[in-house]
Amino acid sequence: MSRVLIAGESWVTQSTHIKGVDSFTTTSYVTGVEPLRRALEGRGHDVEHMPAHLVPADFPGDADALAAYDVVVLSDIGANSLQLAPEVFEQAVPGRDRCLGALRDWTRGGGGLLMVGGYLSFTGFEAKAAFRNTALHEALPVGLLPEDDRVELPAGARAAVTAADHPALGGVAGDWPVLLGYNRVEPRENTEVLATLNGDPLVAVAPFGAGRSAVFTSDCSPHWAPRPFCEEWDGYAKVFGGLVEWLAG
Repeated sequence: MSRVLIAGESWVTQSTHIKGVDSFTTTSYVTGVEPLRRALEGRGHDVEHMPAHLVPADFPGDADALAAYDVVVLSDIGANSLQLAPEVFEQAVPGRDRCLGALRDWTRGGGGLLMVGGYLSFTGFEAKAAFRNTALHEALPVGLLPEDDRVELPAGARAAVTAADHPALGGVAGDWPVLLGYNRVEPRENTEVLATLNGDPLVAVAPFGAGRSAVFTSDCSPHWAPRPFCEEWDGYAKVFGGLVEWLAG
């Protein structure tokens, strides 16, 4: 059993309803973590979810706090949310790079790091995820683009598995259901690309110091991962379970 922290995969939606001359606003809180949580817990892992709105204040910011976990998963949460603690962003009190530098060093020291794609992963929508210019970029098995890196695939595309026997894929076999998009990245030296989508890396892994890092450049939930992929396909748990188990060593 591995101890897994998933940070991100939640959002607040605000809608304005205009009815003639009147209008009102509603809000809703949504999480996208459940398919991934179920898959990992179903394989016996201990999973903690930290919603996006709690990340700035609560994400583990040093080696001692990170030592509580074997694997950290960042999914659809941008660099600003990890870097900018409330005292820095709201009170202008100088602080250290409490999360991204610490997370890089923790991975180098033996931790397992997984980044999952989304509008606020890698470089992201309008480059707002912004991991390229952070300390954590060094720990990833892929290089990030300087511009918006999203590739939308509205008609859907299937993964091409290039290393089916690698343990990080969990023994998955057969065709994968279609995916609807991903973040474009570039593999680095010593990176193993285990699956591609549209000719670009989809699953890639690499050692980093005494630790390991991996990416899944599409999503773990809708919209890039439609329900046939994340809720109906038995290979979903094998892929993400395999990644977590490989990362945990």
